[in-house]
Amino acid sequence: MGTSVREAMTPVVRTVSPSQSLMDAAQMMKSDDAGAIPIIDGGRLVGIVTDRDIAIRAVAEGIDPRTTTVDRIASHDTVTVQPDQDLDEALELMARHRVRRLPVVEGDDGEVIGILAQADVAMWAKEKKSGEMLEQISQPSSTARD
Repeated sequence: MGTSVREAMTPVVRTVSPSQSLMDAAQMMKSDDAGAIPIIDGGRLVGIVTDRDIAIRAVAEGIDPRTTTVDRIASHDTVTVQPDQDLDEALELMARHRVRRLPVVEGDDGEVIGILAQADVAMWAKEKKSGEMLEQISQPSSTARD
């Protein structure tokens, strides 16, 4: 693709702490229309909680989302990408680790600056293709029209 992760990612505005409830995380996901929220402790990424984690590891098991913390059900072996990595590399990571979302981290401290989701990649590719098509349509014709 020749594109960087930064071009396709969604910037992260909100995160949760390990001690916040699943209900807090679910409400953030709903209001932000997000499927995953990074978990930050002491300024560093310690995991990620997804809508699937909440549904499968909590609700399906009868765990109370009001009293259960995100730390209890989150994925802690989080795979990340850098913003300047190639999008193809990021997609390979997603496939290899069987994940749909990757936190995007930057700097020595690993600050979370975004999330790259499969949906972001699909939207970016669709917009790029639409833009290329519009550019081709807009090219002057080599033959005169009557």
